[in-house]
Amino acid sequence: MGQHRRTMVAATVLVAWLSVESTEAQPGTTNGEWRSYAGDEWGTKYAPLDQITADNFADLELAWRWRSADTHLPYEDERGVTLVAAETLFDRLEASEPDRWVTRPSIGRLSATPLMVDGVLYLATPLYQAAAIDARTGDTLWVYNPRVYEEGSPPLPAPWNHRGVAYWESGGEARIVWGTGDGSLTAVDAKTGLLASGFGDNGRVSLEDGLPRARENPSRLPPPSRSPPLVVGDRVIVGSSVHDYLSTRENAPGFARVYDMRTGRHQWDFHNVPQSADAFGADTWLNESWRYSGNTNVWGNITADPELGYVYLATSTPTSDYYGGHRLGDNLFAESLICVDIETGQRVWHFQLVHHGVWDYDNPTGPNLIDITVNGRQVKAVAQVTKQGFVYTFDRVTGEPIWSIEERQVATDTDLAGELLARTQPFPTRPAAFEYQGTSLDDLVDFTPEIRQMAIEAVDRFRLGPLYTPLSLRGTIFRPSAGGGASWGGAAVDPETGMLYVPSRNAHSVMRFREPEPEDEATLTYLLSRGGAAYLAGGNDRRQPQMPEGLPLWQPPYSRMTAIDMNTGDHRWMTPTGTGDRFRNHPRLRDLDLPPLGGDASRNGPLLTATLLIYSLSAGGTDGGPRLVAYDKATGQVRASVDLPGGAIGTPMTYMLDGRQYIGVTVGGEAPSLIALRLPS
Repeated sequence: MGQHRRTMVAATVLVAWLSVESTEAQPGTTNGEWRSYAGDEWGTKYAPLDQITADNFADLELAWRWRSADTHLPYEDERGVTLVAAETLFDRLEASEPDRWVTRPSIGRLSATPLMVDGVLYLATPLYQAAAIDARTGDTLWVYNPRVYEEGSPPLPAPWNHRGVAYWESGGEARIVWGTGDGSLTAVDAKTGLLASGFGDNGRVSLEDGLPRARENPSRLPPPSRSPPLVVGDRVIVGSSVHDYLSTRENAPGFARVYDMRTGRHQWDFHNVPQSADAFGADTWLNESWRYSGNTNVWGNITADPELGYVYLATSTPTSDYYGGHRLGDNLFAESLICVDIETGQRVWHFQLVHHGVWDYDNPTGPNLIDITVNGRQVKAVAQVTKQGFVYTFDRVTGEPIWSIEERQVATDTDLAGELLARTQPFPTRPAAFEYQGTSLDDLVDFTPEIRQMAIEAVDRFRLGPLYTPLSLRGTIFRPSAGGGASWGGAAVDPETGMLYVPSRNAHSVMRFREPEPEDEATLTYLLSRGGAAYLAGGNDRRQPQMPEGLPLWQPPYSRMTAIDMNTGDHRWMTPTGTGDRFRNHPRLRDLDLPPLGGDASRNGPLLTATLLIYSLSAGGTDGGPRLVAYDKATGQVRASVDLPGGAIGTPMTYMLDGRQYIGVTVGGEAPSLIALRLPS
């Protein structure tokens, strides 16, 4: 299986100048619009706008606020259809069918990043509604409600969460397309919000069709897509969010699927889990475990180079996330970056970032495409940031690493019966890791000798070790956490300078296991032990390392932003994201005159403009509330900030309209909302 641990390039690597209907690829947004989830197909999150600067950023004011269409929903009875508060509707639906949901609907996670095209904003809500909003005024133009919440819970570990839509136009026709929680790809007319009758079955295509074991999940609903699809020419590619906390080894695979945007006709699937014994990578699933294994989702955003005709897929962990005794081997194409020909669906090259993953170090976001100059040579590059704190960088045409990636030996000793871990894992030599990796006593907080002793006692009897230390019955503390390091918000790149900016968090995870009970109907050797559930005999009786009085366990910073020059692989600066006053003001710490500690960042992503790096923080504003922060791109210095009316949920975007620059971001608060900020008139 050694050949599968290297980048695999197709026998003939040619630049495929395909006849996809697209303008020449342009990094960054154009014409003041924001046409894709990350601004462009490259995933840059960059807009070359400069009206909002460090000098006037603090003057930003609320232009308008759009309250989520999820707050009030249609209810039909003998008197007709009326709009009622969402919770009222959920109460009535639950009363009529108590077992309707595994997880009751929630409207709070309005995490979408809206698109802006021709003066209209488009986004999706947690209930999978799509909405069009006037970008000048915030007025609702239309809402399409697929009423997914009436059918049951989407089969996700964290359902009722959706990050956006995609836009397509051709020949005077324009459509909005997104994946809905009932396992459909839905397309509506961008001007009216009416179902696009020429797309599939009256505007809907089943993502269940042709997907093995599609309904083998707790809700028995087909797997939806949490992230927005990506439109490339007349094709739309959509990933999957197959539920990954099951009790069975059998599950649906998370294929990436491509459809014709005019007709909805299915064109190809990329099999992230091989589907035949002679398929490439099948030999990395011992005992033919590919026959029943699932997940390996592409659940983050997808990026593409339309000029090359290539799309880039970043995949997740197979079933199950933390135990792989039933799927021995490296498990291609799990936890991999894959370059695929958009026209044919054929693999061009791939690289597996984690062999036989058991730490949930799936790829939480799509890669960033960036043109760089390395040792005097111009390179079309692709950079994948990861939960474990690495940036893996490749030539996006050939798949060759820009800087060497070394297979290094890692520990394999585990007391989980049946588990067989990979002996090596790939470590990039450049850039250096952007987040703390591994755990040891030297990593524990040391603000005072007393606090350090508390930390030593907190980790007592747990297993510590470097990155990729095996999980154990004892309870292995691994860092970065299963949430990352880098998370779904991903990174942003500046096409003008070749700089990459990635937010990350300093956190850990401990996974506890239990043996299945008869009522679990399990086919896995171990299940995750959650909440007050029993743990295995011989395991640590402490579920998590707990510091007293809310003190931190590790040395700071607790969240950070790192700037990396992708031309050289060097870190240019790192700055804590936020002051961390919730720690600095602790009675045991407030007299120590500590520097900024970070810890105020959420999981959303950064925004780049011609002048600024913009990121949302949960604290530090007036009265300690949430804020939007402008950083100097060259130094990381905080130049200005502005209060937000609620904590930011999604990644911000920006657009120009009628000569005025706006910043849009979804926030929580009294009601989840999309807000727009602009300078005073």
